[in-house]
Amino acid sequence: MAIAKAERLMNLALCLLGTRRPLTKRELRSSIEAYLEAASDDAFNRMFERDKDDLRELGLIIDIGENVDGEAAYQARRDHNQLPPITFDPAEAAALGLAARVWQQARLAGAASGALQKLRAAGMPEAEAARGSSGALEPRIPAQEAAFEPLMLACRDRRPVVFPYRKSDSPQPVRRHVEPWALECWRGHWYLAGWDRDRQGERVFRLSRIAGAVRSRAGAYTVPVPDQVRVREAVERRAGEHATATARIRLRKGCGYPLRARAAEVVDAGEWEELLIPYGHGLDAWLAEFGPDVVVLEPAELRAETVERLRAVAKG
Repeated sequence: MAIAKAERLMNLALCLLGTRRPLTKRELRSSIEAYLEAASDDAFNRMFERDKDDLRELGLIIDIGENVDGEAAYQARRDHNQLPPITFDPAEAAALGLAARVWQQARLAGAASGALQKLRAAGMPEAEAARGSSGALEPRIPAQEAAFEPLMLACRDRRPVVFPYRKSDSPQPVRRHVEPWALECWRGHWYLAGWDRDRQGERVFRLSRIAGAVRSRAGAYTVPVPDQVRVREAVERRAGEHATATARIRLRKGCGYPLRARAAEVVDAGEWEELLIPYGHGLDAWLAEFGPDVVVLEPAELRAETVERLRAVAKG
C-alpha cells in the first residue's frame, strides 16, 4: 500500500473514531488534507467510497446515520471498535523485547522501540528476561544498506522493482528489473532472491552491490512466487559452498577471514598464508572481491577465471 493512501486511511479512521457525532462527507472532506486536494466532487466521492470500503475490510465498523438536515453521516463508535485486552506472559514479553533489539541497527529500530514502549505503557511486563538471556552476545541484524527498506516493502507488497546492480566482475552497474521474493541475511550480508525479468530466471542479488535507488514499478508479477524461497542455498551455490574440488590460494595475513573460516588447511608462509579451500561453482567471483590480498595458486582454471574477473574490473 502506498504511503499516501495509508496516511489518508489513517486520518479518516481517526476522524471517524474521534468524533462525538456522525460527520457528513462534506465535513470529512474539510477535515482531511488529502480530500481537499481532490480535483472534483466526483473524484472525492470515489476516493471516499474506496477508503470507506478499505477500512471496513480492515475490520473498522462504520455506522451510517443522518444529521439534522437529513444528510448521510458517518461515525466509527469506539464501543463498536474495541479489541479485547492484549496480555503477555513473561516469556512472550521477553521474546518481544528481544525481537525489538534485533533490529537496532536497521531503519526499523525506531518503530520497533516505539512499539515496545507502547506495549509496556499498556501494561506488558518488563522484558528483562530478554536482556538477561542474550547476555554479551545480543543478537543483531545489520541492515544499513539503503536498499534494505524499499526491498523489504516490495517483497511484502509484491511490487516489481528496478535498481542499478554492479556485479563483482563489472566496473559499471547494470539496470535490473526484478520481481522480489524474499530477503535473507547470510554471513553478515543481505541478499535478495527474485525473478530477473531481463534474464528470465531466478537470481540472487547482494544488497551491498546495489549502486543506486530502488524504484517500484506498477503491475503484477509475471511468474508465481515459490512456496519456499531458499535464499541461503542459492547464495551457497554461488559462493561455492557445495564443494566439488579443492583450491589452493595464498592469503595475506590479517585479511580474508571468511576464506580462512572455510579452509580445510592453513600453512604459514611469512607475510602470507596458504589455504586449501573446498569449493564449487562461483568461487572465482568471491575471490575477486578480495583483490590484491588473494593469489590463486591452483587449479589453473580457477586462477585464470579469477584473473579475468580482476582484469575486467581494472579496465573499467
